[in-house]
Amino acid sequence: MTFSAKEVIKRRRSVRTFDGRQLSAEDRNNLEKYISSLNNPFGVPVEFQLLEAEEHQLTSPVILGEHTYLAAKVRKEEHFEIAFGYSFEEACLYAESLGIGTVMLAGSLSRGTFEKAMNVESGEVLPAASPVGYPADKMSIREKLMRKGLKADGRMAFGELFFDGAFGKDLSKESAGEFAEGLEMVRLAPSAVNKQPWRVIVQGNKVHFYEQKSINDSDLGDIQKVDVGIALCHFNLTMQENGVSGTFVFQDPQINVPENVLYIATYERTE
Repeated sequence: MTFSAKEVIKRRRSVRTFDGRQLSAEDRNNLEKYISSLNNPFGVPVEFQLLEAEEHQLTSPVILGEHTYLAAKVRKEEHFEIAFGYSFEEACLYAESLGIGTVMLAGSLSRGTFEKAMNVESGEVLPAASPVGYPADKMSIREKLMRKGLKADGRMAFGELFFDGAFGKDLSKESAGEFAEGLEMVRLAPSAVNKQPWRVIVQGNKVHFYEQKSINDSDLGDIQKVDVGIALCHFNLTMQENGVSGTFVFQDPQINVPENVLYIATYERTE
């Protein structure tokens, strides 16, 4: 990793208003190199491209001043949603490290033109795309209203999201130990309509990730699993940056869960 994920996560915000400049040749080249070599811990390939809005007639009613989009597609196979969320978020974090603004768009884009530009085939989906450009000095009125409506800067408390051994037993940062900073970076993650669907149980050297499901599935899959993939990216990059080794496994610990809570994956600390 060529940037500090923690620093980028802490300063990043979703950008919907851009200053109208094209990406510099250097920034575009660096971003293209990064996305061409991206992988994720789940072994699911995610294919990225930078697309020119004018050339492909790409639009979004919530974006102003953009020229270029970052788009990605993935084959619908096991764990594809979390893999997509993980890889797409890592690409966005790298872009932010270059001073490039992003915002993950799912519903508010001209989906047909994006799918055509990405040559999405049968069995593949394009869950999201993002404009990439330089943030304008001031947000548009539309963006300000959207952020206010979504309470975009609001995040749930640490103890509401993370639990000590079982649901209902709030986890403190002290009890989280070496996982605390990774979990704090999870807490700061963006999500669809700011639902923050991740829930986590820390159990010894294992960190179990769950989805608090509140949005129905669509033909694109479970968008909230994409959000959990974003959270897994924040957690794993932070642990790597802190020198902690671990792997993701899919072994449901069979802990009693509240209604509409689904097991996703477990991070297992390794020596």
